[in-house]
Amino acid sequence: ARPITPTFGEASSPAVSPDGRWVAYVHSYEDEDVIAVVSSSGKGWPQHLARGRDFYMQPVWSPGGDRLAWVEWDHPNMPWDGSELRVAELAFPEGSLPAIARSEVVAGGADVAVLQPAFSPDGGALFYVSDETGWGHLYRHDLATGERSALTSGDCEYGTPSWGQGVATFAVLPSGRLIVTQQRQGFARLVLIEDGGEARELDIPSDYASFENPVASPTAERLAVLASGPAISPRLLVIDLEGGAPEVTTVRLSDPEAFPAAGLSLPEPVSWTNTAGSEVHGLYYPPASERFEDHGPPPLVVFVHGGPTDHVDAGWRPQIQFLASRGYAVLAVNYRGSSGAGRETMLALRGEWGVADVEDCRTGAEAMTARGLADGDRLAIMGGSAGGYTVLRSLQVHPGFYRAGVCYYGISNLFTLASDTHKFEARYLDSLVGPLPDGSSRYRERSPIFHAHTIADPIALFQGTEDRVVPRDQSDSLAATLRSRRVPHEYHVYEGEGHGWRKPETVDAFYTSVDRFLRRYLLG
Repeated sequence: ARPITPTFGEASSPAVSPDGRWVAYVHSYEDEDVIAVVSSSGKGWPQHLARGRDFYMQPVWSPGGDRLAWVEWDHPNMPWDGSELRVAELAFPEGSLPAIARSEVVAGGADVAVLQPAFSPDGGALFYVSDETGWGHLYRHDLATGERSALTSGDCEYGTPSWGQGVATFAVLPSGRLIVTQQRQGFARLVLIEDGGEARELDIPSDYASFENPVASPTAERLAVLASGPAISPRLLVIDLEGGAPEVTTVRLSDPEAFPAAGLSLPEPVSWTNTAGSEVHGLYYPPASERFEDHGPPPLVVFVHGGPTDHVDAGWRPQIQFLASRGYAVLAVNYRGSSGAGRETMLALRGEWGVADVEDCRTGAEAMTARGLADGDRLAIMGGSAGGYTVLRSLQVHPGFYRAGVCYYGISNLFTLASDTHKFEARYLDSLVGPLPDGSSRYRERSPIFHAHTIADPIALFQGTEDRVVPRDQSDSLAATLRSRRVPHEYHVYEGEGHGWRKPETVDAFYTSVDRFLRRYLLG
């Protein structure tokens, strides 16, 4: 094997032309991103097809190889804030690489997110997801007439934030039919859209609740997809639609061992009203344990997802199942700013990170207590990365509300997060907190590291030595302040770990420590 792209910079999202001669890809070097094309033989130097925008994503060839489509956008936007879908007609000069003859933007804009371009099998149309109506829906753009039509509708999501290249929620079958993932209140299902536009749910014989990155066979009516459920660990499925009714084959399991049903919790979708008067959604997991029996409402752990532009769905969640198996109820909060509930909800965290998320977690715990689903005197909050930031802010803003907090590689300094991160997220905080330097006072006010002295409730901190997102010295400083003020705390540092745990021994040590810590402060 030998490289066919330059050894400097990074190449991503490669797309091979239908005739196999060319590879289009996104090339990133220093602060510039471009769409480039190179010969698949590796002979010759690549040529830039598109440049001048800050970001490019997911280049895709038309079946005839005469067009290329991609998504592009600029700072300070993230792709889910606003992006554009561009289609280019290609020219093929003799003896040269393909070049762009003409191009046009066919969808998206500064306040509309588009993603996942895919050509129809006959090359006459382009499919994509857009949130122009306030929800991520699937559209068809006719390349001959310019007409477009919506293929889905309703208050549900058919897209997801593009945190990286290759994210997909739908696939185009050889017949022109589409399979798309529909998300509603944390539960997903697969929907088949016929060539004429009729849609129906696929009858999949199992309790799956999450489907990721569907991929269609190029030659048969088959689909590969990653699937999981609250009691089903992730697995790779192949769904055959050749005979009409779907035939499902499990190709590979992430864990070959079946988990005992008695030790697993099935989530219930819940909602409540926050202090702003808007509705917040979440998933409530009741305790699922034969060993840990209690009388009355159970202790509750509020689980805060990362991102923060992300959400918790009802797919396989080992952290949550671990807690439920130990006798805790868990409330997974899709606070303001979460995806999966429409554009308005996703953008509701603009300028409010560290405030709105904190309040939505608190009001969620209060709602579960009022419904008899939680013991209000035994509440804890737990999260990592952006979720860890919410944990720290919650303990500072609402001292005494939670009996304990668990924070793993949590963000504590917004200034360093804004200045030291990679290009993709370099302006992310412009919308979440505000642009610098004008927002400096807000950054300081909401950075937990500057207010560590206000934390009085027990907290467990977990940190990797090689974390480049949250440098170790931030957690060291937090722990030192807690120690000087004699706040009950634990501080665990894992050698060689980054922003997330990779080593089995680290994962084991983490869960053992969390179990012991929560037992002490919620069950003790």
